[in-house]
Amino acid sequence: MRIAIIDLGTNTFNLLICDKKDESEKIIFKNKISVKLGEGGIDKGIIADAPYQRGIKALEDHLNTIKKYEVDKHRAFATSAIRSTKNGSDFVREVFEKLALKIEVIDGDKEAELIYQGVKKAILFDLDYKLIMDIGGGSTEFIIANAKGVQWKKSYKLGVSRLKELFKPKDPITFEEIQKIEYHLKSELKDLIENIQTFTCKTLIGSSGSFDTLVKMIGFKFNNLELKNKKPYCDIRLEHYKWAQNFLIQSTLSERLNTKGIVTMRADMIVLSVIFINFILKEFNIKEMISSKYALKEGAMQYYF
Repeated sequence: MRIAIIDLGTNTFNLLICDKKDESEKIIFKNKISVKLGEGGIDKGIIADAPYQRGIKALEDHLNTIKKYEVDKHRAFATSAIRSTKNGSDFVREVFEKLALKIEVIDGDKEAELIYQGVKKAILFDLDYKLIMDIGGGSTEFIIANAKGVQWKKSYKLGVSRLKELFKPKDPITFEEIQKIEYHLKSELKDLIENIQTFTCKTLIGSSGSFDTLVKMIGFKFNNLELKNKKPYCDIRLEHYKWAQNFLIQSTLSERLNTKGIVTMRADMIVLSVIFINFILKEFNIKEMISSKYALKEGAMQYYF
């Protein structure tokens, strides 16, 4: 059976098409389209007109691809930007009326569960607790898990698009702005900090585009074959991450746009991502970092089909 999953994120609308037989899957096609739904409105609780129209167009393109590949079944899932904005329901209704696509708006708890299901397909868990972090545009999900399953999970309204609209950082970002963002993160993540004390996690597993970007940057810089492998995950050496972090925090948007491994759609928000990652590394004394190539859409493929 040929199946498609559309993941309507805040920054990108992602499409995954697979042939699935019993428990085996073969990826036929995948693509992501930049929509930046949070641009110019998420801090006010709305999807502004320009990103609203970009979203409609992206879904039209994805549906044309689904038709081209003769998909048997498809499902579409919307996350933070659509579930939390005043006109998110209008977007869902208009998509159904114009494109006959039914969008399922999932809550943060279900989003975290599907992310875990995706990461579990990429990484074999043992009994040690690991912290999964999925940095989105509208929200960031944290999941504490081991081989026995999910021990704790929560979605926070701390996506990088929200942080960008809230703090409007300079280019390049200043030390004072970084301090303000870190203070905000510490204030908002109190219950995560408390739970980490119960479930000691020394490994951070990152899923989503921010971690993919770091992997590509590091791979180009250090000619690291491990980071260019075809496995569904890769280890990120902390010293290599430190190089990427230092470069990104000091860089201008123009410099990032001209850096190998950074795609245009990530260039304006990757700095906020590394500030968030830095906070987690320092706060929880993380010793190991792994990037999972699988996240929500792969988890939805596993969970629903």
